[in-house]
Amino acid sequence: MDNLLTLKVAGVVEDFPSNTDFPFKVMISYATWKTTGNNYNYNPYWGGTSSNHQVFMIMPDSYTADKMSGLLKIWMTKYYKKDDIRKNFPELQPLSENHFDARFGTSTADHITTRATINTLMFIGVLIIIMASINFINLTTAQSVNRSKEVGIRKVLGSSRGQLIGQVIGETGIIVVSAAVFGVLLAKLALPYIENIASVPKTIPLITINSIVFIAVTVLVIILLSGIYPALVLSGFKPVLAIKNKITAASVGGVPLRRALVVTQFAISQLLIIGTLVAINQMNYVNRADLGFNKEAVLIIPGYTDSLSLQRAGAFKQLLLQRPDVKSVTFSSDVPSSDNNWGSNFYYNNSKKDIDFTAYMKIADADYFKTYGLQFITGNGYAPNDTTSQMVVNETMAQKLGAKKPEDIVGKTIKLGSMKAWAQITGVVKDFKTNSLREQVKPLIIFPNKKLQGIAGIKLQTSNLSKSVSEIKSIWEKTYTEYAYNGYFMDESIQNFYAQENQLALIYKIFAGIAIFISCLGLYGLVSFMAVQRTKEVGIRKVLGASVGSIVYLFSKEFILLLFISFVIAMPAAWYIMSQWLQNFAYRVDIGAGVFMLAILLSVVVAFLTFGYKAISTALVNPVKSLRSE
Repeated sequence: MDNLLTLKVAGVVEDFPSNTDFPFKVMISYATWKTTGNNYNYNPYWGGTSSNHQVFMIMPDSYTADKMSGLLKIWMTKYYKKDDIRKNFPELQPLSENHFDARFGTSTADHITTRATINTLMFIGVLIIIMASINFINLTTAQSVNRSKEVGIRKVLGSSRGQLIGQVIGETGIIVVSAAVFGVLLAKLALPYIENIASVPKTIPLITINSIVFIAVTVLVIILLSGIYPALVLSGFKPVLAIKNKITAASVGGVPLRRALVVTQFAISQLLIIGTLVAINQMNYVNRADLGFNKEAVLIIPGYTDSLSLQRAGAFKQLLLQRPDVKSVTFSSDVPSSDNNWGSNFYYNNSKKDIDFTAYMKIADADYFKTYGLQFITGNGYAPNDTTSQMVVNETMAQKLGAKKPEDIVGKTIKLGSMKAWAQITGVVKDFKTNSLREQVKPLIIFPNKKLQGIAGIKLQTSNLSKSVSEIKSIWEKTYTEYAYNGYFMDESIQNFYAQENQLALIYKIFAGIAIFISCLGLYGLVSFMAVQRTKEVGIRKVLGASVGSIVYLFSKEFILLLFISFVIAMPAAWYIMSQWLQNFAYRVDIGAGVFMLAILLSVVVAFLTFGYKAISTALVNPVKSLRSE
C-alpha cells in the first residue's frame, strides 16, 4: 500500500451506510502505520497539533464527562509542559455531535451539517406553514359571509355550536390531509432535485415511522391552527342576522385581527427576503475575496511520500517544465488554503523557552511562492537545495513575534518543537488565507522537507486547460504507474469550503420565493373578496366622478400601510438573525441600509403587482354593470 507497506487482509466488514461520518476502504492500525518511517507527523513530542489525528474513547458507564475531563487534566500535567498546557487542552466531544460539529475534524466525511443550519431550515419551514395557515384563516373568515345563510338555517334546524365547529374543523382537516398527501408525493418526485440543492441522498427513506409520526403531528397542529378560529367565527353567527344576510365582511372575524395576520405574513416574507439578500451578499464576497494567492489555473495532484514516489518527483517536475503550457511546478505538504491544520510549539531567536502561541506549518519546496503567487514583503525564499535550515514566515507570525517592521525579523532563527536544529528566517510573505474565510489568518511558517512534499501544484497557461490537463494526466500515469490520477483545480477546492453556505443561500432564495408567492396568493384572494364586497361602492364612486387612480388607491392604501408596519417589525429581527449567522465568518460583509431599502422596495413592487391588477380591473368595470348587479 502506497509503496510503504505490504499488508495481509485480516477481515472484511460490511459497507457502512452512505451517510456515515467514517467512510473508509482500508483500515490499518496506527502502530503498523508508524513502522513505515513516514511518520514526521507522528513524533513523540506532546506540544504539536494536527487535524489528521483524532482520539476516540469508550468510557465506562460510571464515568461522566466531568470526571473524564478531570482525568485529562492529570494526564496533561504528566505529559505536557506547562507552556504547552496553556496553548493546548483536549476537549471532549460526544460521538453523537460528530456529524454536527466540524471544529475538531473528527469526521472524515464531507457532509458535516451544523445544528444551526438544521434549526434554520426548520425555522423557515415553520414560518412557511404559519404563512399558509394565515392565508387559510384570512380567506376562510372573509368568505364566511357567503355561508352565513347556511349557518343560520343549520342553527334554526337545531345544530349546536359544537356541531358547527366540528363541521368546519372537519372541512379544514380534509383540505390539510389532502395537502399533506400531495406534499409527500411532491417531495418524493422532487428528491432528485433536492439532492442537487442540499446534498440529500436519493436513497434517503422518505416514509419511516419517525416521518409518519412527524407528519401526523404536523397535520394535526395545522388543522387546529388553521381551523379553530374560522370555526369559532362561523359558529358564532346569530341565526336571525345570518338568514337575513345582515352579516357583512367588515363585521366578521375582527378587522384588527385580520390586519394583524396580514402584518405577520408580510413580516415573515420580508424577514426571508432580507436574510436572502444578506446571504447572497456574503457569499458573493466570499467567492470574490482576495485570498492573497493565485488560485486560477493551478492544477493540484495529490501525491505520495514513499521513497519511490519522492525519487520520481524530480523527473515528473522536469517533464512538466519542458511544456510551454506549464509556468511553474511545486511540491508541498499542503496547498496555501485548506481545511488542514498542523501546528507546533516553537522557540524563537535562540531562546530556551518556547513561545506562548502555536506556529502553523506548511512544508514546500522553493517554487511554492512562485507557483501560488505569494508576495514577499521583505527578504526572499529559501534556496532550492535547502533541507530545513531556512524558512519563510507570514505577516501575522512577524507581528505576533513583536516585529515592528517585517524587516526586523529577517535573519532571526526559529526551532520547531520536533526539530533539533535552528532555521533562519529568510523572508516574510504577505498574509494569505490559510483556511476558509470563517477563520482568521494563522501565524504560519513555510519550510522545506523533501520527505513530506507529496502534493504537486502546477501553474498552467489558460489558453487550453482541458488539453493541458489531459496530457499532464498521461505524464503522471507513465511516471507514477502504481497510483491513480486524482487531479483537481485549486479554485474548485476553495469553492468546496463554502458548499454548505452556498447551498443555504440557494435554499434561502427558494424559500423566500415560496414565501412571496404565498403572500401574493393571500393578498390577491383578499383583494378579490374586497372587490366583490365593494362592487356597489365602487360603482357609486365612479358615477360621482372618481378616477381609476383613486379607486386603486382605495384598495391599496391599507395594504401599503400594513406592509410598512411589517417592515418595521421584520427589520430588527432580520438584522439580529443574520448578524448571528455572519459571526460564522471571520471576514464578512456589513448589513448596510441598502439591504433593507432593497427589501422594502421589492416587497412594495410585488405587493402592488399582486393587488394592482385586480384593483385596476375592478376600477375599470362599467359602473352601470356594478349598480345593476346590486
